[in-house]
Amino acid sequence: MSFSLRKLAYFVAVAEYGTVSGAAHSLSVSQSSVTEAVKDLEADLGVSLFERHSRGLNITHKGHQFLRHATAILTSVSDARRALEEPGEETEGYLHLGVTSLVAGYVLSDILSRYRRAFPAVHVSAIEDNGEYLEHLLVGGELDVAVMLISNLRDRDALQAEILEVSPYKLWLPLGHPLATAESIDPDDLSKEPLIMLNVDEIEGTTGKLLGALGAQPEIAFRTRSVEAVRSLVATGAGVTLLPDLVYRPWSLEGDRIEARDVSAALPVVQVGIVWRRGLQLSKPSRDFIAVSQSQHLLRQR
Repeated sequence: MSFSLRKLAYFVAVAEYGTVSGAAHSLSVSQSSVTEAVKDLEADLGVSLFERHSRGLNITHKGHQFLRHATAILTSVSDARRALEEPGEETEGYLHLGVTSLVAGYVLSDILSRYRRAFPAVHVSAIEDNGEYLEHLLVGGELDVAVMLISNLRDRDALQAEILEVSPYKLWLPLGHPLATAESIDPDDLSKEPLIMLNVDEIEGTTGKLLGALGAQPEIAFRTRSVEAVRSLVATGAGVTLLPDLVYRPWSLEGDRIEARDVSAALPVVQVGIVWRRGLQLSKPSRDFIAVSQSQHLLRQR
């Protein structure tokens, strides 16, 4: 196999941006270099990492599996380099952090806990808001970094993003529901079910696109901004829902009364990532936060 760190970095960039042109722009290299690197990896692995279409690329299931390992390798190399750096004084300063609502409860809490333990002298201030407003604050220099959904990142020219987690959609069903044991789930099956819709962090819009791609148009029975409300409503048989796997918690309150089925196949997934302004000279607290985020991502994958 002719793996190289360069090829892995190019592959991760394509997975992040969904297009060769976007990846090439972020890496400041030619599109042909990125295309060749991805093709070489696919040839070495003997699998298709992406599905090609007129608007760009969709990562395949095998691609998702390889993405976890590629990210882990690149992070390990980065950690090895940092381990050889000369130890200095305790990091001090300020970190201005942004986070979107869904990410705050399911991704950020563990990262922030580790960061505070590692860098207790850094003063952290955090703001929770929608993705569009956080992008505005990042571009304006009012935030250092943000942890947010990056699947629909708007200003990719001005912002740099790195994937922390890729989460496929799952269909949540109450225990005993007929679809829980079905061999396959068709769009017609979904169309007959009342849908509980979560409307935070652009989830409603993304879910709508997913349903459109599946060819299903179910009746929306309830809209809520609370994941726990969705969990309770599904558990008690009020309807079904489509949500990213990152919020599925079978051990949570009423979570043991819900079954989850994979219906996303090669359809779009939710990407959680860390974002900062492109070209910005990151402060030491910001660089350390990004490193902690990467290492926490690896722990979640184990």
